Amino acid sequence: MDKDLTQGSIKKHYFHYLGAALGSAMISCIYGLVDAAVVGQYQGPQGTAALSIVMPIWTILYSLGLLFGIGGSVNYSYYKAQGKTDKANAYFTLSLVLTSVVAIICWFGLTAFDDALLRFFGADDVLLPLAKNYLRPVQYVIPAYPFTQMLAAFLRNDNAPGLATFATLFGGIFNVFGDIYFVFRLDLGMFGAGLATALGATMSIVIMVTHFFTKKNSIKLSRIYGHIHKTKVLSINGFSSFVSDIAMGVIAMLFNRQIMHYYSADALAVFGVIVQVSGVVQCSTYGVGQASQPIISANYGANKWERIEETKKYALWTVVIFGLLWTGAVLMFPNSFVKLFMAPTDSVLQIAPGIMRVYCFAYLFLPLNIFATYYFQSVMLPRKALIVSLTRGIVLCGILVFLLPVLFGAELLWWVMPITELAVAVYSGFHIAKSSNKLDQFQTNK
Repeated sequence: MDKDLTQGSIKKHYFHYLGAALGSAMISCIYGLVDAAVVGQYQGPQGTAALSIVMPIWTILYSLGLLFGIGGSVNYSYYKAQGKTDKANAYFTLSLVLTSVVAIICWFGLTAFDDALLRFFGADDVLLPLAKNYLRPVQYVIPAYPFTQMLAAFLRNDNAPGLATFATLFGGIFNVFGDIYFVFRLDLGMFGAGLATALGATMSIVIMVTHFFTKKNSIKLSRIYGHIHKTKVLSINGFSSFVSDIAMGVIAMLFNRQIMHYYSADALAVFGVIVQVSGVVQCSTYGVGQASQPIISANYGANKWERIEETKKYALWTVVIFGLLWTGAVLMFPNSFVKLFMAPTDSVLQIAPGIMRVYCFAYLFLPLNIFATYYFQSVMLPRKALIVSLTRGIVLCGILVFLLPVLFGAELLWWVMPITELAVAVYSGFHIAKSSNKLDQFQTNK
């Protein structure tokens, strides 16, 4: 029986969805985390640096899945709450078609132009062979990555968050043991890590697909009327999530190139650790956004403003706690994170604390900014969500990553993200508060 998110306890709904969404989002990070830890221990700092080169590819694939998954599922949930099932299912069908198209394009591009892409992302002659060796098995299952995000978004909005979590959990657990077995036991190195990741992602997809053969499933293929308009609506609603996710890839690529210009492979290895930690912080916030989005979207469609405000209250407290916890952890134990993800040299351990203790101040504000994109999408303010995503992920960051080192020295490179996230958090907080005032007025006039 479908769970009506417009009725019952908001607290119960939120924490039920938070547990499932947080588990799903965090487990999806396992692929990168375990690969980084295993490769770093096996290959040393060069292996960690090589994975930093590969990281933008993951964000491209996952963000495309979020573009069509979040964009379609927001509209699916909105129209489903109004009883317009045909219109809701039309958005699922459109998301499925669009994800298939971009998956095929990525499959071809990342297979035919892998050398050029890896060099563009910062690889030199030493790191290129390591990065290519990791990608070799992954190239066979590239479509699995965007479909993981797309299907998980719809399962959460079809009252099956547990299955989405289980699917990513199963794939993640396989990846953990596969990494250890392939890399160390079979001595396959970078190739083994890539093989474990590819197989884990494929298993996750297979499990998610089983939802469509259960009685609980209410998602159907439906004829799409006004496909151009629906594509525009879907893309606008999903674009901010797409930008938020791909921003990590853009940031990584820009930092990779600047680090290799101003510093060395040791600094890039430290940044490889930062990438993994930042991924965990971002994934934990995805859990908050993905938990609150179905609740807010359903209640927005039902014009129940007070329930939206209560959901937002729980979400904001959660992101504040996450921001404080992650910032504090990195401030206190920078080299512990380094040792977790690689077998470091003395030179890496000397430079890591100074770099990480500056960069981690971004984690104070990052959770609020990520949640803001989900919130604005859910109350049909996609332009606000897009401004947040573009500013923090591409525009302001892209300007500062080149400007600050030139004007104030190379050490300012590590302040780029704290400054960027702080500036965007001011905008996000102001407009979240402003939207609350509007919702209060709607409630008063109802």
